[in-house]
Amino acid sequence: MDRRQFLAGCGCCGLLGALPQLAEADSWLMPPRLQRPETGTDEGGLWAMLDREEAKLRRSLFLVRDQALNDYVSRIACRLAGDHCPDMRVYIVRTPFFNASMAPNGMMQVWTGLLLRMANEAQLAAVLGHEIGHYLARHSLDRLRDVKSRSAFGQFLGIALSAAGAGGAAPLAQLALTAGMFAYEREHEREADRIGLELMARAGYQPIEASKVWAQLLEEIKAEQDWTGDAGSRSVLFASHPPAEERQQALVERAAQISSAKTETGEAAYRAALGPHRWGLLEDELKRRKSGETLALFQRMVEEAPKDGELHYFLGEAYRLRAAEGDRQLALDAYQTAAKQANAPAEVYRSMGMLYQQTGERDAAQKAFQRYLAVKPTAADAEMVQMYLKGGV
Repeated sequence: MDRRQFLAGCGCCGLLGALPQLAEADSWLMPPRLQRPETGTDEGGLWAMLDREEAKLRRSLFLVRDQALNDYVSRIACRLAGDHCPDMRVYIVRTPFFNASMAPNGMMQVWTGLLLRMANEAQLAAVLGHEIGHYLARHSLDRLRDVKSRSAFGQFLGIALSAAGAGGAAPLAQLALTAGMFAYEREHEREADRIGLELMARAGYQPIEASKVWAQLLEEIKAEQDWTGDAGSRSVLFASHPPAEERQQALVERAAQISSAKTETGEAAYRAALGPHRWGLLEDELKRRKSGETLALFQRMVEEAPKDGELHYFLGEAYRLRAAEGDRQLALDAYQTAAKQANAPAEVYRSMGMLYQQTGERDAAQKAFQRYLAVKPTAADAEMVQMYLKGGV
């Protein structure tokens, strides 16, 4: 299994799993708060192990420690979880892949690749609600009763939680190999979807946003060059379930049944919360080197915010780095659009200069580099750009 295929599909979170008969479920009742099991029991031993892994996670180099963002995501989780809020701890992990998960002891992790892909607060609530659904229904404990090797599970958790000092590619590849035996069963996914939608509606979010999350992920996967028409072959998220279109339709139908007049998406609040981190997350996405998926994501983001110069710049970067036939002009078009926007980053002119330099357009390259230095004279690469200019580009 390809590491990036697995992770792009959120192998751990099982988001929005198969639910063709979702509408048949009656209204769901919130269970009472879960009690910590006795230490001497198998479940108590599991919790103790989870506590140790959580301690490692708190020391992780990949943990996003910005208090404002952590508080914001935690408030959404608490809004969904209600009385269970005191038992939950949310950790944001810096990695460009789409994933969220929640352990039986209340430890939830949210990866930044997921945050970048959400268009609004309601979409994030859809993912968190699904994971909280697994937690409330105790699906992890049910699944772990079938696992024979507790040491294997401990290894899995240590990888998944990006323990302190862990490297990048190797642990993620190992995670892809081990996660399969911990995947939720189809009935668990159905129940978590149902609970998640109920939690969204009760919290005042628009449940239809859950189906949009699914559609967006599928759109990214289809955009990749090696797309074969089978989503299940590209991602564990889509594997071993009914067709993606069928699942999406089931979400739409169920959302229509439980929607109420008092709902919101929280788009403005979400953009404000993620704003200080977005540049770094967009850079992380480019480093994935999955140009088809990245372009699909950036194109969607530009469509949602057509006057955002920063997004147009990163769209141009995605084209420039892919460097396929016609991409140079597409990149240049994106840069020129970015330059016309109020929040155009200085890096637009540097990238334009690089494109012109590659094609021998010296005058245009020199003007672009000069503009870059004028806008950002203290840039870290200012000395290098000065060398370009002194050398006649």
